[in-house]
Amino acid sequence: MPLRDTPFQTIIEPFRIKVVEPIRFTTREEREQALVAAGYNLFALRSDDVLIDLLTDSGTGAMSSQQWAGMMRGDESYAGSPSFFRFEAAVRGITGLEHILPTHQGRAAERILAGVALKAGDVVPSNTHFDTTRANVEAVGATALDLPIPEGREPGTIHPFKGNMDVAALRRVLSEQRERVPLVMITVTNNSGGGQPVSMANLREVSAACREFGVPLIMDCCRYAENAYFIKLREAGYENSTPREIAQEMFSYVDGATMSAKKDGMANIGGFLALNDDALAEKARSLLILTEGFPTYGGLAGYDLEALAVGFEEALEEPYLRYRLRSIEYLGDRLLEAGVPIVQPTGGHAVYLDAKALLPHVPQAEYPAWALSLVLYLEGGVRSVEIGSVMFGRQPDGSEKPAALELVRLAFPRRTYTQSHVDYLAEVLLHVAALRERVRGVRMVESPEVLRHFSARFEPAHGALIV
Repeated sequence: MPLRDTPFQTIIEPFRIKVVEPIRFTTREEREQALVAAGYNLFALRSDDVLIDLLTDSGTGAMSSQQWAGMMRGDESYAGSPSFFRFEAAVRGITGLEHILPTHQGRAAERILAGVALKAGDVVPSNTHFDTTRANVEAVGATALDLPIPEGREPGTIHPFKGNMDVAALRRVLSEQRERVPLVMITVTNNSGGGQPVSMANLREVSAACREFGVPLIMDCCRYAENAYFIKLREAGYENSTPREIAQEMFSYVDGATMSAKKDGMANIGGFLALNDDALAEKARSLLILTEGFPTYGGLAGYDLEALAVGFEEALEEPYLRYRLRSIEYLGDRLLEAGVPIVQPTGGHAVYLDAKALLPHVPQAEYPAWALSLVLYLEGGVRSVEIGSVMFGRQPDGSEKPAALELVRLAFPRRTYTQSHVDYLAEVLLHVAALRERVRGVRMVESPEVLRHFSARFEPAHGALIV
């Protein structure tokens, strides 16, 4: 899409760089030593040993001059801060939801919701739960049930809305197990499924099913703005709608929302739980006071609330969203041209490498996606994250089950890296793809019971990552 009122096609960064942070260059030998010290877990690396950090897009972006200006007026009153009311107005203006409870990040909102709405034996259907959502559901003894459409489990299949929930499957669950389903969740965009968007039509159908069976629908809305822009680009009837108008319609179909505002809140920390149900909100507010803080700060400083109030609006600016999605697509195009298998089409916040297709000789028991992520760091200093059998293979009963997908996510921090960073990244990826037949798997040598990918330790299964 050209810039407004010009014939030019190049999509430029819709910002100027005002402050810079130096990047430290390391040698391959230094990176090899760093991996050994980290137990071959990229989460355990020192960040200054990383050249291009795509571990997550959560809280790692650059804030705008308006956000920094807003932080200067942050009011740190314990209760009733005007910073909270600006935060609340921004969230309510987009979501339309009644009760807005700030939290220090998204998993805190998930923990509070699970604590007041779920119990052992419950079933929580979703298009696909992400790691912390699944962990919080399972922590109270409930089952996190994924119901993606079939295309969502096929990395190479082209579908405009692969993040959609399988509505027929949802209706079967609600019909057969209604008494066990206290709520349904839908994640936009669908992170575990490749950062894929959910269509407005699917949201509408899921909402209708939930209302028919009297079940509240909760949206994990951490990438609501990116999802809204995908709807504008891909769904008939929304071509002339603004991202804000689309987002407002999205929220009109749900009864509540959790958010890690470290994504489309454009800030370094923060989140919220928003609900319409008065009684449930009162229970949540009591638990928030116990675990997070007073309801008008919820574990955040006043200046964080100010940064978020601005960030929610900036995330919906169309020039930013156009640049954001095109940056991801550009890298995806480079990889597809070279025959590197990825989740298609590219998502809104990340490129997902299909490690199972790239490394077919590495068995899932040796964690191919984890091994691939290690080799990307070893060869080029790029930190990514595995979304595969390390993250999702361990079952609630302690058994192991290979994940449906073996993906490596390259998550782009917002407004942080430039075109040359992406071109370098493409070079590293193509270099590693050329080494694919020499890459070997890993074995897990230490593992915690919950969210093991954050702190498990590994070693090469065959003496070296590359043979």
